[in-house]
Amino acid sequence: MKSARQAVVKTALWLCSMLLALLSAPCAYAAGNQLQPYAAAGSAPAAPWHVVGLPQQTKPFTRFSVVDIDGKRALRAEAVESYGNLVHALNLERTAAKLSWRWRVELLNTAVNLRVKEGDDSALKVCALWDLPLENVPFVERQILRVARSRTAEPLPAATVCYVWDAKLAEGTELDSPFTHRLRYVVLRSGDKPNGWFSEKRDIGADFLKFFGNESATLPPLIGIAVGADADNTHGRSVAYVADLLLE
Repeated sequence: MKSARQAVVKTALWLCSMLLALLSAPCAYAAGNQLQPYAAAGSAPAAPWHVVGLPQQTKPFTRFSVVDIDGKRALRAEAVESYGNLVHALNLERTAAKLSWRWRVELLNTAVNLRVKEGDDSALKVCALWDLPLENVPFVERQILRVARSRTAEPLPAATVCYVWDAKLAEGTELDSPFTHRLRYVVLRSGDKPNGWFSEKRDIGADFLKFFGNESATLPPLIGIAVGADADNTHGRSVAYVADLLLE
């Protein structure tokens, strides 16, 4: 019973961290892209990108910085026994949405195991955050969301899909977070890739309907895009890069 309560609290804190990012960053869009660029090289990511962790987080934050590497302007994410997300707030109501990016991993955390709570870390993930009416959410998960909402007067994103570069799981693996069914993982890349950068393009609207279509037959508002890296559960370290993030 105690472990179940702890899981509910941790899930609520994760949801709150996403909400804090969404509320603190103003919506502004670059021409031809619904996402603003990170910033100039050698600096921290600029608004509306915003780094957040858990409420009252005492563990280290994942370090996000803007660098030039391999002739590209990229976001560097270094996790050292840390937790953190870089979030761009949105408020888009659309009938379709596609997200593309390029990424590479310099150092994988081989202790990661996304199937269990103590291994739930990632060297790099790109996530789409969706709004959803509470009444659409299954009963048990609705109670978890109620706990999260009790910590704020604002509504919380209720459905998240994260595209992950994992250390071991086979590419194409799809699974729930061990902490909450409101977060689904899709493993796009796995293991060390010595050839550098890899390109991705996802129909994130279709992915939402695949994972949450039993709760909503149409796309709800897309309220954020997040880049994350963490190593707090495994007490490990990872280094990765993402570039050319484009939302169409």
